[in-house]
Amino acid sequence: MHLCAESPHFDTKCMCITTYESLSGYVSDRILEDNLENDLRSLSLSKRKTSIVQNSTPVVTARELVLKKCGQEEPLPFEECYSKSVLQNCQKIGEGVYGEVFLFKNPNGGTSVMKVIPIEGDLIVNGERQKKFDEILSEITIALELSNLRNNNDNKTSGFSEVQKVCCVQGSYPEKLIYLWELYDETRGSENDSPDIFGEDQLYIVLQLANGGSDLEAFIFNNSLQAYTMFQQVACTLAVAEEELHFEHRDLHWGNVLLSTVDKNSKVTFRLDGKNYDIMTKGVEVAIIDFTLSRIECEGVVIFNDLSLDPDLFTAEGDYQFEVYKLMQKKNGNNWQRFEPYSNLLWLHYTLDKALTALRYKNTQTKVHKEYLGKLRQLKDEILNYNNVKEFVLEYF
Repeated sequence: MHLCAESPHFDTKCMCITTYESLSGYVSDRILEDNLENDLRSLSLSKRKTSIVQNSTPVVTARELVLKKCGQEEPLPFEECYSKSVLQNCQKIGEGVYGEVFLFKNPNGGTSVMKVIPIEGDLIVNGERQKKFDEILSEITIALELSNLRNNNDNKTSGFSEVQKVCCVQGSYPEKLIYLWELYDETRGSENDSPDIFGEDQLYIVLQLANGGSDLEAFIFNNSLQAYTMFQQVACTLAVAEEELHFEHRDLHWGNVLLSTVDKNSKVTFRLDGKNYDIMTKGVEVAIIDFTLSRIECEGVVIFNDLSLDPDLFTAEGDYQFEVYKLMQKKNGNNWQRFEPYSNLLWLHYTLDKALTALRYKNTQTKVHKEYLGKLRQLKDEILNYNNVKEFVLEYF
């Protein structure tokens, strides 16, 4: 992940923090600014020959900034953030190379998702090195900025997963979560290493998110009308973030769109450039997740993942998903810092393709199902003629 700032405070036009550079150690007794721009611009890098910060802002490290976003001064024991009683009402629901995903019941009601990510350790985990503080800072920042769009004024959406809490914890993996990992491995099979490999000094970031439901691959729709409103919600969510944050998701495959079942007469409201747009849910509500490859701009800072450093991403074959990576690369000339909102249109085209070829429907013989399949085909034929999602949404919705 890269952080790039364009500012008169910099000698050069862009500061990039690459995923393989290390950060200097903890700097104590710092008064940290609340402004994200100051936070990200004041990161200090080891292995730099000269300072590139020209103002008097105290130099802070990514470790400090991560802890600040967690509301902590130091990493906490796991049980201080999640008690044994909370973990008793927990189950493993997924995984990735980053770590494990658990679902748990909140003491105050409802369910939340806990994404546990080991960081800063020397152990190779699930075939990958562990993320450093600067890399996880980027992921936390993007998740928070997108989640906070539900509270924004001119451009507002609740279509991104809601971040409820972020914690930095330290210690061996809780025994209950190890048991749940083993149960998942026995019943479904895990591709990850067992978390019992972690010692007492291991650090983790725990992202607590609202439970967004099942992903597109697993969800069963009543008919294509529900798929149509799903698509409308995804498109409007992207349009809002595109306008407010110059956002590109860059990895919006069908595992990263979640759906929850809601009242069929409910509606969701989006605000784009100060104007409200209401969409009837028809019983499904969208939450977009996983911003590992995403790009945003916030307070003059560009946060992005330089995908040119991962050439294997563009060599895979098979699903249309892999073709989209190549189409994005072709469109932006392999310059991943640049804002190229056409990438969001490519992922919407992919979503329409899935709606027509792969999504599962209960009622396929009804008139309404056939009618909205036609609407989805028309959208798929036309969507790539636009320049960005905002332009598309303003014409269609």
